[in-house]
Amino acid sequence: MSSPIQPGRVQEAYVLTPEQAEEVERTDGATPPPAGESRPRRRRERGPALSPLGRVLEVVRWVLLLVCSALFLYPFAWLLAASFKPRGEVFDNRLIPQTWVPENYVQIFQELPLLSWLGNSLLVAILAAGLVTVSSSLVAFGFAYYRFPGRKVLFGVVLATMMLPGAVTLVPSFLIWNQLGLVGTNVPLWGANLFGSAFYIFLQRQFFLGLPKELFEAARIDGLNAWGQFWRIAFPLSVPSFVIVFLFEFQASWNNLQGALIYLNVGSAEGYTVPLGIASAMTKYDPSTGGHGDYQYVMVAALIVTLPMLILFAFGQRSFIEGLATSGRKG
Repeated sequence: MSSPIQPGRVQEAYVLTPEQAEEVERTDGATPPPAGESRPRRRRERGPALSPLGRVLEVVRWVLLLVCSALFLYPFAWLLAASFKPRGEVFDNRLIPQTWVPENYVQIFQELPLLSWLGNSLLVAILAAGLVTVSSSLVAFGFAYYRFPGRKVLFGVVLATMMLPGAVTLVPSFLIWNQLGLVGTNVPLWGANLFGSAFYIFLQRQFFLGLPKELFEAARIDGLNAWGQFWRIAFPLSVPSFVIVFLFEFQASWNNLQGALIYLNVGSAEGYTVPLGIASAMTKYDPSTGGHGDYQYVMVAALIVTLPMLILFAFGQRSFIEGLATSGRKG
């Protein structure tokens, strides 16, 4: 039986000096060794040594990754090089221009209303992505946590709309917007997103099903209404799914050439979005239509309009990957 510690005495081995206290803060909080003794060094854990075949496979894997990366980066490198070339050297396939013309980035704003196109595309993309994210999440939340007659049948009908080709609804949609007098405006490019999207409804429903049901049951018992459960519980826990839906729809709206051709091709060039504007620039500079082949301005415009998407994905990459990894789970 150990003897009790006498009052007023502390074991000398566990008295912390200022230097040892700082060491505790820098480490994992473990008690330092007694005074006069040094802490044993921890050996870094290493994985098992690779066999000769394993090393060869590792080298092959890295080579394949580098080759695939180069294949994906080559079009962007070619576009960057072409944007600095004069008119006669745009298509010479040199990754390093023989003649550098940085003035292309100044003259582009005199040749084309690029700032107007960027502003129109940003407005349409933000409205379309924001509206479809909110509307689809509300419908998905209802399908995930509420029981009502015909719920499964109705959800099946929503998924069945994904099987319809876009050409089937193209003419009816145009007739509706034309009857409303909105052809020639950008409203048709984002107005339909007020009613959600079947794919995004399915995606977010799967994410909501991965949230603990006990949270919503406890909130319901405490008197929280349906909107409160969505806004105060589901939304904060499902931010990755909102980010992935926003990014997907933003990219789709940013690259939407078909919709712009149908609804915006009747107005002035300053009302165009980026895809329609670049398409019109290709026609403008085409020698067969009276142009002079100044495709270097098209390359500059294509490079500039790529930057917003790169910046958006760079900032949303973490939530984007997390949303992809967890949207398919259930329970």
